[in-house]
Amino acid sequence: MTQTEEQLPTGLAAPASPATWRHYLELTKPRLSFMSVITAMVGYLAALPYWDWARTLYLMLGTALCAGGVAALNQWMESELDAKMKRTADRPIPTGVIQPGSAFIVGWLMCIAGLAVLFRQVNGMSSFLALATIVAYLAIYTPAKRWSRWNTEIGAISGALPPMIGWAAAGRSNDPLGWSLFAILYTWQMPHFFALCWTYRKDYAAAGMRMISVTDPSGRRVSRRAFIWSVLLVAASALPTLLGYCSWYYFAFAAVLGLWILKSTITFLNPARRETEARRLFLISIAYLPLLLGVLLADRLIFRF
Repeated sequence: MTQTEEQLPTGLAAPASPATWRHYLELTKPRLSFMSVITAMVGYLAALPYWDWARTLYLMLGTALCAGGVAALNQWMESELDAKMKRTADRPIPTGVIQPGSAFIVGWLMCIAGLAVLFRQVNGMSSFLALATIVAYLAIYTPAKRWSRWNTEIGAISGALPPMIGWAAAGRSNDPLGWSLFAILYTWQMPHFFALCWTYRKDYAAAGMRMISVTDPSGRRVSRRAFIWSVLLVAASALPTLLGYCSWYYFAFAAVLGLWILKSTITFLNPARRETEARRLFLISIAYLPLLLGVLLADRLIFRF
């Protein structure tokens, strides 16, 4: 064993090659960061009949920096756990391409820069909500994965805040539609992540994470919760119409999407089909959210402004 290997945390590999910009991009989890930007933009664009394009661009930049920074810091905090799971073992820190210290510095620089952009170029409330998201994700959700099987419900709070950041950027931080978007994002994450954690339950068990799929080997509670939260998701998706912010055209489309995801969670309840349906439910949930938010935004633009 070389001196370099001896100094590395358990499970992490020695540097294989110099890090490139692609490795640092991977460190920011670009797909998840992009989703945060999109949901923040939906919150902003749904709030106003006109858009300040400079503010829009700054909102996108600030949110992207904060989301990418949080992702980098999350990988820094969980690098030893990532090394134990097949799904994450090839990430930049476990493979040794990016050193933990570098990820730590990059992550914090991105978060600080993102908060500064939001505070100086957007407004204080959007910056405050972004800070709350960072704290909730890193200080509460990430540690909770090791000690609480309720970590998904805990972590969903930070995942549901980006549309509130966008809503606050429009100067409407305490409006019912903003809270409706929060409810939609919060409830959507449950079937999405329950399907994911069931599919990768062996990985989570190997890493010592207290996911519900690890503490519930039969899958009964996992599937039951996915179904219950899907019912709540359907209810949450109806709120924009019931509160007078969207038309009944949106309501009808949301109902169709709701039946689609409900059908999958009902099938997920069946032990004989649970394994295959988990993957299908995960994919359906990925398609569900952009479709619903896209129609909601279009409905606001056509019928409500």
